[in-house]
Amino acid sequence: MYAHVVAVDFTDAEEAVKGLEELIPTVKTTPGFVAGYWIRLDQSHGASVAVYDTEEHARAVAPPVGGGMGGVTITSVEVGEVMGSA
Repeated sequence: MYAHVVAVDFTDAEEAVKGLEELIPTVKTTPGFVAGYWIRLDQSHGASVAVYDTEEHARAVAPPVGGGMGGVTITSVEVGEVMGSA
């Protein structure tokens, strides 16, 4: 399994939460999706981890740095192999 790890800055945290209501169902339908987590780290920063069955699937849907949705700007994206889970 592979995951993309995305770091974000919140420009409007409330708007970001509303955007997740639309984003999560879409992400769940992407090829190879296994699991996803969206995390608020503090009032201005967040992260997400989306796990896919293959590296190709993880890379295909990893969002671009600088992009985002309402209330969020993506500051970094990394793709890596999942080494363990519980």
